Amino acid sequence: MSVQAEEPGWEVDPDDEWGVAVIATVGRQLKLRREAVGMRVPEFGKAIGYGEDLVYKVEGGKRIPQPEYLDRADEVLRAEGLLAAMKEDVAKVRYPKKVRALAKMEAKAVELQLYDPLSIHGLLQTPEYARALLMMRRPAYSADEVERYIAARVARKSVFERDPGPEISFVLEEWTLRRPLGGRAALRSQLEHLLETGQQRNVELQVMPMDREEHAGVDGGIEVLKFADGSAVGRSPVVANGRPVSEPRHLRILELRYGIIRAQALTPRESTAFIEQLLGDTCTT
Repeated sequence: MSVQAEEPGWEVDPDDEWGVAVIATVGRQLKLRREAVGMRVPEFGKAIGYGEDLVYKVEGGKRIPQPEYLDRADEVLRAEGLLAAMKEDVAKVRYPKKVRALAKMEAKAVELQLYDPLSIHGLLQTPEYARALLMMRRPAYSADEVERYIAARVARKSVFERDPGPEISFVLEEWTLRRPLGGRAALRSQLEHLLETGQQRNVELQVMPMDREEHAGVDGGIEVLKFADGSAVGRSPVVANGRPVSEPRHLRILELRYGIIRAQALTPRESTAFIEQLLGDTCTT
C-alpha cells in the first residue's frame, strides 16, 4: 500500500475550542487503541497507508482525520467499529467554526434572501468555481485550507435537499456570470449548474444587468435568513460593521435594500433566458 503524506486530514483551528477538544479526544482514543494492540507508530502507519508524521499529528490532536483514516485504523486495530464510529463526531468539526455556524442557521431557515456583488454565491458554486476563487486569495490559502473550504461549501448544499425546502432567492451580478474564473470549461459547468438549480420550485435566481443606471446593491452584499418562529438574522457590510443582526430596525434596512435590488434586476424568467444565452456564448468561443 502506498503511503499518503498529506491527504488524510486538516489542521485544527486553535480558536475553535470545541473542535480542538473533539479532535484531541479522537486522537487520544486512536493512540490508546494502537498501544493496546502493541503496534508502534511506524508499523501502524505502514499498515494503514499513511506517513508517520501524520499519525503523530492525528494522535496528538493536531490534525483532523478524514473518514478513510478512521475506517483503516478500525480495521487494522481490530476495533470492531468503535473507531469508525467516531466519524460522526469528527464530521461535526471538520469544517471551520464560522462555516459550521452559518450552515446551522441555513439548515433551520425557512426563507433565505441572498445577494453577493463580488462572486456567485457560495451555495450556488460548483467545486471547480469554488476552487478557482479560493486559489486566487491573497495571502494564499494552504492546499489543506483550499480543500477544507471546498468541502465545506459542498456540504452546505444540503439546504437544497430539505423537504419541504426553504424559499431561496438569489440576485447575481451579470459580470460574475461572464468572467471565466477557472477557465471556460469551469464557467460552462457553473452556468449549467445555475440553470439546473433555478429549476427547483423553491429557488429563484435573478440577474442584475451591468447596464442598470440605478443599483441599490452598491454598498455590498446582503444575507437575510428567516426562521419558522418568526425570527430572522441578517448581515451586510454597511449594517453593524458586517456583524449578524436580528434587531427589527436593522432587518428592515436589509429587507428594504434587498427588495429594491430584486425589483431592479431581471425577473426569474428573464434571468433564465439570460443565463442560457451566456451558456450558448461560452460554447461558441
